[in-house]
Amino acid sequence: MAGVGQPAVERLREFLRDLQPGARALLIAELERAMLRGEDMAGAELILIELRRCMRANQSKSRRIGDHARLFFSPIEPFLVDDGPDHKHRGRIARSALEPIWLWLSNTVLPAEAHAYSEQVEAALQASDADKARQLARAFQDTALARMQEILAATENDDKARRRIGTQIGTLRALDDLDIVIDLLKARDALALLGEQLPGHIKTLGGTLLENVKAQLDTRLASDPGIFIYTLVLVMSRLAAPWQLIRLATKAAGSDAVARIEETPYNVAVPIVLAEIARVVGELGTDLKSGRGIAVSALLKDVHDAVRGLRSELDLTGDTAWARQLAAIRAEISKLLSSEINLMPGRVRRLMRPRPAKEIARGSTVDAEEVAEAESLVGFVMACRNYAGELAVSEITQRTFTELQQCLDIGTKTLLDALRNCGDNERAFRQSQVDAAVRFCAKVFGQDYASLLTKAADVASHSEGKVARA
Repeated sequence: MAGVGQPAVERLREFLRDLQPGARALLIAELERAMLRGEDMAGAELILIELRRCMRANQSKSRRIGDHARLFFSPIEPFLVDDGPDHKHRGRIARSALEPIWLWLSNTVLPAEAHAYSEQVEAALQASDADKARQLARAFQDTALARMQEILAATENDDKARRRIGTQIGTLRALDDLDIVIDLLKARDALALLGEQLPGHIKTLGGTLLENVKAQLDTRLASDPGIFIYTLVLVMSRLAAPWQLIRLATKAAGSDAVARIEETPYNVAVPIVLAEIARVVGELGTDLKSGRGIAVSALLKDVHDAVRGLRSELDLTGDTAWARQLAAIRAEISKLLSSEINLMPGRVRRLMRPRPAKEIARGSTVDAEEVAEAESLVGFVMACRNYAGELAVSEITQRTFTELQQCLDIGTKTLLDALRNCGDNERAFRQSQVDAAVRFCAKVFGQDYASLLTKAADVASHSEGKVARA
């Protein structure tokens, strides 16, 4: 089921959804490492976004809608946003809002028609007749569109009836979501045509490509201004870096001045981008709090690049609504990251603390999961250090990094001495502490330093063995 004008992208999404969780995790790790090394891989950002979404969907308790419903909503795919249904995104609808709308349509509005449609689509798909399934979906879209418009028109001046519709659907923004679904179904052909004319994936929106995209949007704006906001969102869905959408606004205004941009129809691009940045910040916070670590460093880079992009492309020096909104986003980022950064030194110190021999059980080792979590936190702080300026965490990151360096510099020497002089009962534990220190040092001082530390640990271990034999 292809999205608007991008069947190749939809096939990629289907492939990624079918991967086993372990394979997804490995692919995420490899892509993140490559991106942070600065390697330029076509489509890497798109793949990471989809992988993160797949992993979150698998961990969610909500069930997926069926093939018949996904076919019905296929024209809406580029306008979906992975955020709570109560958050407002201009021209977009929360993915989680689709199931309540579908249940409302199939149980309350068009129960008989929806049942017949579902059975016919299932039969077509079982017969591998995708064209027939798409035709059925289009016909049911027309039926549902007409009925939804009738319902909203009949209740336009009846607040009680509209509240009842919202209660039946069951989401906080039910009527707004319904309006977006209606708009997108009405404009599906025009948006599909634009989708076919746009590149499937836009690495950088600039130069001739920027001019061509703007010319296409200007044409739609002149012919059908009511769907202009959706054309902007459609372009953003193709961008590797969604914040670049604001380049259309500065191009239209011929200036980066807020006052000039606000005078153009393209001014709506800025709140669209600001809402997207706020969403990604929320996504980052959820991942950090959950401990899942779904490509956190790459996500951190996305946030950094978006904030820097806005501050570079727009003149936000004055006291404007957009400047205040971006300042609030940066403050939220700083609060979010600072709480995580503060955790790291304590985790490392606890794992590297020299233990008296009487506290160490024979054959015991430090907890492998705790080591992995601490190593992940060290890597996180290192990533924050790279992006500290834009993310407003320079002071805390520098202080924490200095503290970590001192802890490792002093602590590794103490651990090596303990390993060198330990007895058989405590040797496994002492070695596991040194191994953990090697992993931390690789993040902070580099692999060469970690290799030297490994050799020193090997010498210390053998030295202990010689003492024991003597």
